[in-house]
Amino acid sequence: MLHATPAHALTVEVNAPDEIKALLTQHLETARAARQGETLDAEEIARLQRQSEQTARDLLATEGYFSPQVGSTVERVGGDWRVAYRIDPGARTTVRSVKLIFDGDLKTRADAAGLRGRIERSFSLKQGMPFRQVDWAAAKLAVLQPLLAVRYPAAKLAASEARIDPAAQTADLTLTIDSGPAFFYGEPVISGVQRYPVSIVRNLNPARRGKPFRQRDLLDYQAALETSGYYAHATVSIDPDPARAAAVPIRVEVVERPEKRFSVGAGVSTDTGARVQAGWLARDIADRGLRLKLDARIETTQQSGAAELAWPRTSAGYENSLGAQLKQEDIKGQKTRSTLAVAKRSQTRGQIETTLSLQYQTEQQTIGDVVNERNQALSANYAWTQRTVGRALYPRRGHVLTLQGGGAAAALLSDTSFIRLYGRHTQYFRAGANGRLILRGELGSVLADTRDGIPTDFLFRAGGDNSVRGYAYQSLGRTLEGGVASVRYLATGSVEYNYFFGPTWGMALFVDAGDAADTPRQLSPVFGYGLGARYRSPVGPVNLDVAYGEATRQFRLHFSLGVSF
Repeated sequence: MLHATPAHALTVEVNAPDEIKALLTQHLETARAARQGETLDAEEIARLQRQSEQTARDLLATEGYFSPQVGSTVERVGGDWRVAYRIDPGARTTVRSVKLIFDGDLKTRADAAGLRGRIERSFSLKQGMPFRQVDWAAAKLAVLQPLLAVRYPAAKLAASEARIDPAAQTADLTLTIDSGPAFFYGEPVISGVQRYPVSIVRNLNPARRGKPFRQRDLLDYQAALETSGYYAHATVSIDPDPARAAAVPIRVEVVERPEKRFSVGAGVSTDTGARVQAGWLARDIADRGLRLKLDARIETTQQSGAAELAWPRTSAGYENSLGAQLKQEDIKGQKTRSTLAVAKRSQTRGQIETTLSLQYQTEQQTIGDVVNERNQALSANYAWTQRTVGRALYPRRGHVLTLQGGGAAAALLSDTSFIRLYGRHTQYFRAGANGRLILRGELGSVLADTRDGIPTDFLFRAGGDNSVRGYAYQSLGRTLEGGVASVRYLATGSVEYNYFFGPTWGMALFVDAGDAADTPRQLSPVFGYGLGARYRSPVGPVNLDVAYGEATRQFRLHFSLGVSF
């Protein structure tokens, strides 16, 4: 006849050094049963006690303790069970030697000596370090990363051994790394092309035939395809087949965007007021992938209409376009009506974007009863921008630097000869776990005998959301009866601290300063101080600021959506 054994509650006590106590308490079977509040009979207690002792030895081995002393006792306390473990891990095993053996092309190529040396120096387990199983596994995984990223996408670990000497408490580590052959690019194999010329995909390829494989090239290729405007999605990869290493095909799969798109939008900002806009885009004019874009925008203080015809990127990496624009503005009493025609050539290489343009602009400008003049300029301009912030909508490190230079000559369809120089730098710093510090500065100058005859787009004013907060948009310049005129020199700066209380909401503290004037000596910076709210929306940061203008002694609200570089 069978008799049921009485079941009782369980408590567990682990006596071990602090560095391993938490690990054991978390994983021992008896400790897990105690946390779950299980009631156990004597037979089950004995089974869990033996199993936990073996688990303790296995766990200690992963931490480099291969000769531990593990003991336990079971006793009754009142009506419950109490299991106590006494664990002496002994001496920890340390790494005595590390030997990396190279095979494949990495062993024989003369130009691979530097790479072999870098892998040996960067191997994370060094002589004298504690031997832990998790560190050993991580080191084996990391040793392949430099090879998989550059030249050797078929690299693998051919063998690995950790030989433990229990008497000496040491470990001798040996890794055999088979790099396989060095890979070089072949031709792209393209699928998914239906609407647009296949030359668009080929011209965006940074990985020319015969170039050594680099994982970064595939990522750059994919990003270029997805930002080209023609493709909604792109996948770029290779098959690391050693038999095709001499000319490995690049597999490109694209999903095309519709040929035509009509868009409308509405918004509001404290700089230019309420806004409505409409746009139309055709991506395959003349069946050559030419993009025709028409855009109309109506805002409280300015209105514009524009047309642009853009060619696909060439095999040399250039993007060419022709554009025309009609624009009128009434900002702080300065009224302008302008027309312009422009030809551009742009190029993007990594983090650097450059643009060379030739632009002809005419303008009719009035300011009250003081100014009523017509200006024109045929200018050549160059812009250089470096972005190290990636695609982050809320960057916490890196910078954006823009430098511009241009000019016009009175002898060539211009009213006045001038040279225009401009620079803007925004630096982002991580400030603690949830904060960032933003430093911004900009300088501008127009070198000319007179400002007369220079279109206002080449001159400067300050104030507004992305300039000096606490002052109205473009309110800092040359004050005339009836309005504020643009001038030849600009200097602004800003220090801002952001702190986020959670994943979406945060706050900001900032100080802005700056001015715009006709001569450097007339620059007299005014200050704006304030605080604001930050919201990480799905479409970009939303900024709401309240700033106090020291010169005007007034508070002003500033609102913006998105990141302005």
